[in-house]
Amino acid sequence: MRSEASVLHLDLDAFYASVEQRDKPSLRGKPVIVGGTGGRGVVATCSYEARVFGVRSAMSTREARARCPHAAFLGGRFPAYGEASRIVMGLLREVSPLVEPLSLDEAFVDLAAGGVTDFSLEGLTAFGHELRARVAEATGGLTASVGIGTSKFMAKVASDLDKPDGLVVVEPGREQQLLRPMSVKVIPGVGPATAERLRRMGVSTVADLQSRGEEELVLELGQAHGHGLWRLSRALDDRPVVAEREAKSVSVEGTYEEDLTDRRVMEAVLTRQASSVATRLLKHGLSGRTISIKVRLHDFTTLSRSTTLPSPTDSASTIARLARTMLGDLDPSGGVRLLGVGVSGLADWVQDDLFGSVAEAEPEEELPELPELPSRMRAQWWPGQDVVHARMGRGWVWGAGSGVVTVRFETAETGPGPVRSYKADDPELAPWTRPTDDEVS
Repeated sequence: MRSEASVLHLDLDAFYASVEQRDKPSLRGKPVIVGGTGGRGVVATCSYEARVFGVRSAMSTREARARCPHAAFLGGRFPAYGEASRIVMGLLREVSPLVEPLSLDEAFVDLAAGGVTDFSLEGLTAFGHELRARVAEATGGLTASVGIGTSKFMAKVASDLDKPDGLVVVEPGREQQLLRPMSVKVIPGVGPATAERLRRMGVSTVADLQSRGEEELVLELGQAHGHGLWRLSRALDDRPVVAEREAKSVSVEGTYEEDLTDRRVMEAVLTRQASSVATRLLKHGLSGRTISIKVRLHDFTTLSRSTTLPSPTDSASTIARLARTMLGDLDPSGGVRLLGVGVSGLADWVQDDLFGSVAEAEPEEELPELPELPSRMRAQWWPGQDVVHARMGRGWVWGAGSGVVTVRFETAETGPGPVRSYKADDPELAPWTRPTDDEVS
């Protein structure tokens, strides 16, 4: 175990919603909900103004609308989130070479492996405040909560204690004092089912858990889980901070408001998804050997199929052909609510590279004639989308429907702007693409 508080956990506050409020001045200080905007959508995240009304991540959009009908419901803008994340991760890598991203908005940092030398409470507090200020300045005002402790577990606990925009340093020796009164749910791995089993044992706080022997916990919860909870309840965590790993896969998936029942429409969806995956592979100079599809049926049963090629590919037609073939092995006749295509087993070369491009490349397969997607799946405009107008400049979609799109013209730099409505096919209005596209996930 570490003798000094040298592990930092940084968590960007209400990340997606905060980026939206940063880029849409009229939404600052107002409830914002980001996620699926349709009847089957799910909340990805929401602003603190929306949380006051009981809205939470993973809640259905339907329930979120019932709780907070006056909120702005927006679809995700992952290029914007990716750009902000890259800025923050870059700042963290200036602090230490050992940065372990957990997602776009949070990461662990091993301060002992970097340039930090003062591990006193005063030194770490000053460092934490400086880091949060640098994040806010570099990202245009995004706030981060920071926790610093002797382990990953304690750093993560600390970062949750003073949200949003907080800083907590847990000095060595204070870990158990801090943990004892907390709910057992603070420990990773204690979800609703485990919490209920512990409650039946008379365990609701970390102090209760500390009073139980390791053998009792192993008997009740199993070897790995019981041993892990026994250790973490005593702040025993020696997991190292592992530097970021390279991307393992590239995938695209979509959930649809109405179940898909026409197999040819499903094939059309997979073909378009395959094209998107191939575009991202090409952008990053990657290829992959394993092609997979994900199918979630009407009853929420999730099926997957995969096939592995003898050599990597970045061909849209090859990926699409294999995806459609794998779909043929399934029975989606009852209806499909989600489809996805992925490529894994990534490499930075394709087969032709091995032969110096001497061998003649296999010709691209001509894609079959496929039916048009239903209008709900071809919608050009969606709430929150970045757009640009030939005369009005940049803005974002306030709402769309019945052949009309309403746009608020503002950016992070301009301040709140005017609202105008146009026909959905207005030639002067177009989606605006950020200079940096989606990163490989």
